[in-house]
Amino acid sequence: MLGDRQVDPRQGTAVKKDYQNNAASATTSVLPEAVTVAMAELAGDVQEGLLAMAVGAGLQVMAAMMNADVEAVCGPKGRHDPARTAVRHGAEDGSVTLGGRRVPVQRPRMRASDGSGELPVASYELFSRTEMLGRMAMERMLAGLSARRYPAGLEPVGEKAERASRSTSKSAVSRRFVAATETALAELLAADLSGLDLVALMIDGVHFGDHLCVVALGIGIDGTKHPLGLAEGPAENTTVVTDLLTGLRDRGLDTSRAIFVGIDGGKALHAAVVKVLEHPVIGRCQLHKLRNVADKLPDRLISTVTRRMRAACHADSAIVAEAQLEALARELERTHPGAAGSLREGLSETLTVLRLEVPPTLARTLRSTSSIESMISIARTHSHNVKNWQNGTMALRWCAAGMIEARRQFRRVNGHLHLPALRVALDACVAAETVSAVRHDDNVIAA
Repeated sequence: MLGDRQVDPRQGTAVKKDYQNNAASATTSVLPEAVTVAMAELAGDVQEGLLAMAVGAGLQVMAAMMNADVEAVCGPKGRHDPARTAVRHGAEDGSVTLGGRRVPVQRPRMRASDGSGELPVASYELFSRTEMLGRMAMERMLAGLSARRYPAGLEPVGEKAERASRSTSKSAVSRRFVAATETALAELLAADLSGLDLVALMIDGVHFGDHLCVVALGIGIDGTKHPLGLAEGPAENTTVVTDLLTGLRDRGLDTSRAIFVGIDGGKALHAAVVKVLEHPVIGRCQLHKLRNVADKLPDRLISTVTRRMRAACHADSAIVAEAQLEALARELERTHPGAAGSLREGLSETLTVLRLEVPPTLARTLRSTSSIESMISIARTHSHNVKNWQNGTMALRWCAAGMIEARRQFRRVNGHLHLPALRVALDACVAAETVSAVRHDDNVIAA
């Protein structure tokens, strides 16, 4: 940056600031009013393009900022002041973060006048932070760039800076990625859920090598999708799913309200949901039902049976749909009993969306578990380069990172304007079931 007042950064940068502040002022970086850029030093960078020249100029500006910080605390160089709170203490080798790598710089040092110790140089502390390295490693590896190829994804910063840079080796990138994903996992599993007003919850499992992660996705009353948590286990069993739901409850999720729960039809999922949630209204994925039935049919019948099942699922009411599907099951019972049994299993829950009279736009969202499967697909895509899944912790880290990345891509669900009406329908459904249960108990007592 050029200005009326030109200062050589190698000689220290004068600023209009009272330098006789106490040592605490070292925590705030000082911006010079003007800086002279030594263009002769940028001659080689200019040949490599605008970005390389900008990097060279930026490093000179940073040097001027560090000198300004020192001068703000220690006073102008060569001018004695018995009241100053700090003194210069030479310089030493250091490094700063630049475009996903570390580059060496000379950093000035200063010590407190009372001998209590060295004081930080604010601008150096700012530019030497390493959080960006972990974030960039995580972003690039989730985008499909391997740790070995990480340097190829970095911006060109000039041959001089490239030669001197470090922290781009496979092992360094891998360590930063592990640390970043551990942080992502910890934040996801510790997030407070008490402020969420969820109207729907979806649960499904995803395999990473020999490891299974069960994940949960919430849909808020405004249609926003929220990755809630995950749990790892050998299979999608009741214990793993119960641990997941119990963890959500412990983190503040309201389990006492009526909520739509979308599952793929697994018995373990069903058992855990009923065990932990007080008023779940379970809806089984209709697409999974279609596939399960089709898997038990010969090829010549798949299209016909699938077409009739789809038509029934779009009937005017749940009663009509259930009658049509029961009639289809009776036709299949003799020749293909496996398909008939699969069709009848959880039939009432397969038609939950119809029974709640959900409007068509929102029904497209709730008829299947596509919302959570979309998040799972993103997590799988980001981890496709991983060939050796070492342990369950590694699977959890990658899955959590994928869920957080998916959250950045989320949009509100289709038909979100009808979610308040769904809340009313869920409350009415739970109230009707409660009255029915009370009447049943009264009849049993009277008998």
